[in-house]
Amino acid sequence: MSDSDLSFPASVLEPLDARLADLVALYEDLHRHPELAFQETRTAAEVTRRLIAYGYDVTTGIGGTGVTGVLRNGPGPVVLLRADMDALPVTENSGVPYASTVPGRMHACGHDVHVTCLLGAADLLAAGRDRWSGTLVVLFQPAEEAGNGARAMLADGLYSKGLVPTPDVVLAQHVTPFGAGLIAYCPGACMAAADSLEITFHGTGGHGSRPETAVDPILMAAAFVQRVQSVVAQEIAAKEQVVVTVGAFHAGDTANVIPDRAVVRLSVRSFDPNVRTAVLAAIDRIARAEAAASDAPREPEVKALDSFPVTVNDEAVLNDVNESFTRLFGAERVFAYEPATGSEDAGELATAAGAPLYYWWLGGWDLDVFRTALAAGRLAQDIPSNHSPQFVPVVRPTLVTGVQAMTVAALSRLDGVV
Repeated sequence: MSDSDLSFPASVLEPLDARLADLVALYEDLHRHPELAFQETRTAAEVTRRLIAYGYDVTTGIGGTGVTGVLRNGPGPVVLLRADMDALPVTENSGVPYASTVPGRMHACGHDVHVTCLLGAADLLAAGRDRWSGTLVVLFQPAEEAGNGARAMLADGLYSKGLVPTPDVVLAQHVTPFGAGLIAYCPGACMAAADSLEITFHGTGGHGSRPETAVDPILMAAAFVQRVQSVVAQEIAAKEQVVVTVGAFHAGDTANVIPDRAVVRLSVRSFDPNVRTAVLAAIDRIARAEAAASDAPREPEVKALDSFPVTVNDEAVLNDVNESFTRLFGAERVFAYEPATGSEDAGELATAAGAPLYYWWLGGWDLDVFRTALAAGRLAQDIPSNHSPQFVPVVRPTLVTGVQAMTVAALSRLDGVV
């Protein structure tokens, strides 16, 4: 696509207005019916139905519930567009009329937006196939929140068995609490590596009235929780970006019984592999030291729950796609942002293919509310973040911008007018 050919994306995007009501209904339906990692059967069925109707060659059940659609449209590059499908074990508290109908589950990270936008783009690109050449792969991934959905699809033969052609580029987006209609990007390392750990501290149970006869794992684990916070403050250079968060602490069942174990779950976010290694080693060292200090009957068990790699954007692809974004949306709606300490597994799809990745952020919050909070320095206080029970992006213009972004990004990497 030439820089001057503004009519090319416009002609492909033109049918979006007529399709928007259907996409809104789809999004609201997905939001009402969230499904956890590797349980996305209802979502996958709707994705499959639509992709077949659009004319894609569809493969289902990849990595459990993953779905791909392939549209071969003459010679040219292979472009892969990816969306994740899973929800979170969060109880919704948003008050929207299309709130989750499943107790304890919610699309609190916007994956329902991602699915809707990619289906919208898949529809537009199929309808406008006379305007581009190449092969389009649309991939709907399970279990991003669990950290192993991309790996599951790859292990199931995504590329090795030729379930889809190996892509020349991988493109993905994620909705965030920026102002709706905005696109944010970060060259290079844009999202952190993440490691989730479960540490089980072993004690000796006993009666609450006689603690001298027991080894209290709650005290042991509580001391660990306090001490582990010193790792970032005392052992890592200030210039490095590292986060250590304890997210769960489980021990005991009643007030007058000392349990025989306590379980702590925590996450580590980092950008440098050497720093990551140092932090994980420090966590292990502190856990064992606290157990030894309490004279525990056995060493703690440290179990890795999941792991995400650093997400790295290819600067050449980013710059190329951003030119198209700027022409379509205007320079005022496309802006650079700092690396995020959140994590993603979309990069594994690119790494396995030896292909470049561009992963951008899609604004999803009411623009006026966002600007007011930004001006007051209250973004963290006034705008719910991803994973919040109140995180529900505004439907318009979020869906419109998301569909347009995915469509134009694909067009910028496919061959031009044929």
